[in-house]
Amino acid sequence: MKVHVMPQGQQLDVRYGENLLTALQAAQIPVSYSCMSGRCGTCRCKVLEGDVDESTGYAFHNVAQAHERQILACQATVTGDCTIEVPEPDEVVVHPAKIVKATVTALADLTHDIRLLRVLPAKPLTFSPGQYATLQFTPDHIRPYSMARIAADTEMEFHVRLVPDGRVTSYIRDTLRVGDTLRISGPLGTSYLRTRNADPILCIAGGTGLAPVLSLVRGAVEAGMTNPIRLYFGVRSPRDVYGIEWLKALAAAHPGLHVELVSTLPGGGGLRTGHVTEAVNEDFADLRGWRSYLCGAPPMVDAATTLLRQKGVLPEHIYADAFFASGT
Repeated sequence: MKVHVMPQGQQLDVRYGENLLTALQAAQIPVSYSCMSGRCGTCRCKVLEGDVDESTGYAFHNVAQAHERQILACQATVTGDCTIEVPEPDEVVVHPAKIVKATVTALADLTHDIRLLRVLPAKPLTFSPGQYATLQFTPDHIRPYSMARIAADTEMEFHVRLVPDGRVTSYIRDTLRVGDTLRISGPLGTSYLRTRNADPILCIAGGTGLAPVLSLVRGAVEAGMTNPIRLYFGVRSPRDVYGIEWLKALAAAHPGLHVELVSTLPGGGGLRTGHVTEAVNEDFADLRGWRSYLCGAPPMVDAATTLLRQKGVLPEHIYADAFFASGT
């Protein structure tokens, strides 16, 4: 069977039922991967035509991919001639998934309902800025959270929104203490920093979606990227704003960074009022040539995705790992 790989234009001879990721690796085609179990989404690619069967895997669709056939190469088998599209080579990352033990080094309140959690891993865990990991505090308390720092840092940092009556977040608030241990599994996610381009960057964060955006901008600074960066941070009310000092420090380190704080509810503090997508719409008539990272709740991510596509951002240059509010 023939597998045509775009954009390389390479043709592979593949056996019926062969794993797609295995076939790509055997042909030395650059492709991202991590967990190899259909959880992280890193090996996502697109079926343009033909027969590929995906038996399992997380649903990685949002508005940007609703009209496309997205699959996870690690979970896909070739069942006939097909044409697939893999991400551009400059987007490839390979971080073999690990489970590492970590010790809590700091706990602090960032707002009335956001808790900072900082941990020291027993072994380094490599990841790309913008990715997330699964934290297991006990066998019954497991949740995914985005990294707010970069892999070069000694400690890892997470920002946890405290859900009323949430089983995991209540554990973090009431029971977890400095010195306790947990397990970290990852990295996960496809909304990681693409470093090999000079395109202007638009980051839109909502609530604790600021955590991966901080990681993204810190990663850009570490990589010496000079791309202009516009960062929009949307919150429900002025009391939900946090991370101002971090953002100021990043703006000092990256002259091309411009930050806009937007509050849905009025209340002063120098914040713009309205939805964060409304602020972006007001500020930009045309976003052709930009790359965008969206971090927040699904309604915001979907609304921003629709807006950005209308403004000219290519669908393949809109990166998002939407997270869902959970009562657990």
